[in-house]
Amino acid sequence: MSRIARCLLLACAWISCALGFVGIAVPVLPTTPLLLLAAFLFAKSSPRCHAWIVSTKVYKDYVEAFKESGGMPASQKVRILAVSLPVMGVSAFVVQKALVWVILGCVTAFLLYLMLVRIPTLRPDRIAAQDVQSE
Repeated sequence: MSRIARCLLLACAWISCALGFVGIAVPVLPTTPLLLLAAFLFAKSSPRCHAWIVSTKVYKDYVEAFKESGGMPASQKVRILAVSLPVMGVSAFVVQKALVWVILGCVTAFLLYLMLVRIPTLRPDRIAAQDVQSE
């Protein structure tokens, strides 16, 4: 891989990583997909940065269970909804414009679809068994 391509991948990885970290606090930004993308791009461009991201608490909390089993623990889903829904509700109340309400309504519906239908909920015993296997 050329040096320019590696630098471009590394820059995209850092942007994705930064947006993923911001996504922890901003409900509209999807943390898990952005951190997965960052890890992939780091793996292609910098083994040192890849080792760093997979060792972070944020990666372990948001990505590891999803990457290993394709799902999320119920506690994480509840935490995501507990932060996202009130923030979007406050945003809708503060910015009283129909377009904003429609956008936030669509984001809310999509988030509920992801959390309740699309992303499987991991049982606590399955998570504990994966933790034992990874050690």
